[in-house]
Amino acid sequence: MFGRLRTSGPFLWVLPAGLCVLFVFGYSVIDLVQQSFKYQGDLVGFENFSLVLTDPLFRTAISHNFLLLFTVPILAVMSFTCAVLLFETRKGMKFYRSAVFLPYILPIPVIGVVFGQLLQLNGALNSALRAMGFESLALDWLGDPKQALWTMSGIIIWKEVGFGTILILARLISIPLETLEAARIDGAGFFRLHLKVTLPQLRPIILFYIINESIVMVSWVFNYVYVMTNGQGGPGNATVVSELYIYRSAFQNNAPELAATAALLLLLATLVFIIGFFRIQRNMNQGVFDD
Repeated sequence: MFGRLRTSGPFLWVLPAGLCVLFVFGYSVIDLVQQSFKYQGDLVGFENFSLVLTDPLFRTAISHNFLLLFTVPILAVMSFTCAVLLFETRKGMKFYRSAVFLPYILPIPVIGVVFGQLLQLNGALNSALRAMGFESLALDWLGDPKQALWTMSGIIIWKEVGFGTILILARLISIPLETLEAARIDGAGFFRLHLKVTLPQLRPIILFYIINESIVMVSWVFNYVYVMTNGQGGPGNATVVSELYIYRSAFQNNAPELAATAALLLLLATLVFIIGFFRIQRNMNQGVFDD
């Protein structure tokens, strides 16, 4: 009896908080599902889904979220590289670590306002480029539909890479020094050491970071777009993402049912990403144990 209490003790402690979370989010999801099948209180079946999936603006928004996913491998490589460099930099590592992590803790509205001013056609960046004689590089970073989404991607990378760097660095520091020293004694150079020895041990944490950033690109970039484009997703629809589509449907177009439908589709897409990545992680772990 006491053994059972000892085993179930931690679950009893977290049960009240778990029930609160389940009630808040469970009720919201159930209400979201119900609303996505209704129009002005009447059941309409899958008509809302048909309207959303055939809406050209929704397709554009989804395509932009898909394009933003291409930044995830870039973030993973940059985070791993920065973590390794910080790990090898003994002198001043605390300062460099703080400098790399600083963008991540800055509020997104602050970043949006600063970069919105910096990257204007006649902003500080283009003024500096013209002064140095690089007139051809002075682009309309946020005003050109061909450049706006990629400019947004660069800003997101600048902010998010600090989180991955610190995450990977924390795991890198926990690797026993004996393992690294043994590899160096065997003749492993800088690149071979970190690609053949440290990288395999960092794969679980890198995979977690990839999962996290994939979810960010699919369903967590609204703040960037809203602040930097004044809620319009411009120029034109060049930076419209799924979250902004939901916001505009609910509050600008007065179509809460379509917003609920789009939100449900986004939730399902996010769940697919999470389940898929965790299955990959499980297969990787099984492969490690089999070896």
